[in-house]
Amino acid sequence: MRRRGLTAERTGGDSVRKNKDSGAPRRIGGDERKHSSGGILPLVEAFDVLSFLLLFLKTGSFAALGMAVAVPCALGLLYRLMRRRFYADGLLLALTAFLCSLGLLLQFRFDEGRGWNQALSVLLGMGAMAACILFVRFAKRWTLYAPLMMLGGWGLLLLPVLFGHEINGAKGWLTVGPVTFQPSEAVKLAHLCVTAYLLSRRKLVGAGVFSLGCLALLLLQRDLGTALLYYGVTLVMMYVSTGSLALGGIGLAAGAAGAVYGYTAFSHVKRRVAIWRNPWADPSGAGYQIVQSLIAIANGGLFGVGLGLGNASVIPYYYNDFVFSVLLNEFGGLFGLAVLGIYLLIGMRALMIARRADTVFDALLAVGCGVQMCLQTFVIVGGNIKLIPLTGVTLPLLSYGGTSMISSLCVLGLLQGVAARVEYGLERDRRLAGEGGK
Repeated sequence: MRRRGLTAERTGGDSVRKNKDSGAPRRIGGDERKHSSGGILPLVEAFDVLSFLLLFLKTGSFAALGMAVAVPCALGLLYRLMRRRFYADGLLLALTAFLCSLGLLLQFRFDEGRGWNQALSVLLGMGAMAACILFVRFAKRWTLYAPLMMLGGWGLLLLPVLFGHEINGAKGWLTVGPVTFQPSEAVKLAHLCVTAYLLSRRKLVGAGVFSLGCLALLLLQRDLGTALLYYGVTLVMMYVSTGSLALGGIGLAAGAAGAVYGYTAFSHVKRRVAIWRNPWADPSGAGYQIVQSLIAIANGGLFGVGLGLGNASVIPYYYNDFVFSVLLNEFGGLFGLAVLGIYLLIGMRALMIARRADTVFDALLAVGCGVQMCLQTFVIVGGNIKLIPLTGVTLPLLSYGGTSMISSLCVLGLLQGVAARVEYGLERDRRLAGEGGK
């Protein structure tokens, strides 16, 4: 009987694509790799140059002037290296480059020190992305990797429960010397890989047990925002794997029950819901963040007040939790919608890569990465604009923070790894088609 979800027929690996009518290998045009990048990168580089020049004219900072040259040059070099050496998807790379450079611009605009830290995080994240691409392309021993990732993921999530410290109600942070990081950001990668592997092998129970273990540890940390991301990604991947509407409905009902439990069990969640419902009840106290965020968004209007002219820095944690409000204040609502469209385009590109994947594992991993990026964006943007209660997760590639930046680029690296496997398969098909035509 044919399954409604992804079948296990493709789990074997890199089968040659066939023409449906003739059975012959499908011939791919030699310019496909060039077309996949489009003409987006030059636009990104022009945006970087003009934006940092404008910031230099406004502030007189020679660091901004240097970044007007360094950022487009560095991103251009990284783009070409990833395309030629790692078979990375050009469109995803260009969109990633734009979001990273926009994040750098927003951080430099308010604090050069944070800007330099963000630049270092981007460079480290790009290196980690390359490592993730290679890992997905060449990893074979998943029967060994999956158990190690499961145990390692649970172990990392347990550390904050035992030794972590609390920030904004969640005990999810560890400090080692001068470095403070959030282990759940790293475990996201293991969660995506292990869940995709187990579901590709039809081990639904195993995938559920691993995800429930992660959720339990996140609840012990009182980090409900990250728990929501883990749960949402797992639910979508299970639905894509099985095609079961009943399973999806049960998952949604369980998620609603979990939300009710979180509201009743954790006082900081009750406070956030109360603030969300009526931040004006205490505009200078508990509701100050949301009130100032809404004022900044309203001041920005459709076209923004202009780069360097806004006052959104009065919002506490404007550089990470409320970076989207800063963007709307200075660039306007239309630009903000365009940025949201870029995140949506990343999700759509992930689905396209999943459809072209040779194996169920690759397809599920691509879907999971796309959902991770889009769901996280929705959760934090929804909190900024008062659509949903604020959760405290970061906006991928824009928010300040080394752990968040590197983790987000690694998620995109896993997705790029699947794209690289697809691209390598196309290159192989071209060679086979050429040999067959001689």
